[in-house]
Amino acid sequence: MNCHTGENVYPCTQCDKRFLSSSNLSKHMNIHTGKHKCTECSKCFRCSQELAEHIRRHSGEKPFQCTVCSERFTTSYEAVMHSSIHSARGEEFSQVRNLTLHTGDKPYKCRICDKAFSLAANLNVHMRVHTGEKPYKCRICDNSFTQFVSLQVHMRIHTGEKPFKCRICDRTFTQSRSLQVHMRVHTGEKPYMCSLCNKSFSQSCNLQQHKRRVHSNTTDELKHGENV
Repeated sequence: MNCHTGENVYPCTQCDKRFLSSSNLSKHMNIHTGKHKCTECSKCFRCSQELAEHIRRHSGEKPFQCTVCSERFTTSYEAVMHSSIHSARGEEFSQVRNLTLHTGDKPYKCRICDKAFSLAANLNVHMRVHTGEKPYKCRICDNSFTQFVSLQVHMRIHTGEKPFKCRICDRTFTQSRSLQVHMRVHTGEKPYMCSLCNKSFSQSCNLQQHKRRVHSNTTDELKHGENV
């Protein structure tokens, strides 16, 4: 019944996390006790399998191979999920992609918001925005996602993988977007300009914070004028 209701009734006594079942809680407790601990970086895991996968990321070993394109992966789960992309899109990709790239034609239209796509597969992914469907589930923390690529990015939270490396200061990041934002520290680029005082910022969140701190009265007056 907990699975149907989504109620997490088993609390961890060491942190604020809660779980659907006692077995999930037991696995989680292994992180606190250090039962499955990496000897290289001291990170702890729920089970021996997760530890083994993590150790392969240190060594660079990728024993699992895609059956379609021969790309190799650290875990069997990643290889299977990657292969599913080929099977789902292979036939349509070969028949339609070249044509739509040249013509720009987008025959697949969303019946809800009128967005259009060149491939039916892309429309199917888009529809999850409206339906709320999230078929790609994390096997570690029960988070789910609308796209496989989002799950891949999320998994780096658990694996500690940071594949995007700054070529200047060697800092690493889980997402390419985070690296792009970080590079502005080195380049001095500040693309976000305040419309009220022309002061510039490297991140949009800093701009919003600036407006709240410096121009809160001005923005309130502008909003009031627009309403009038």
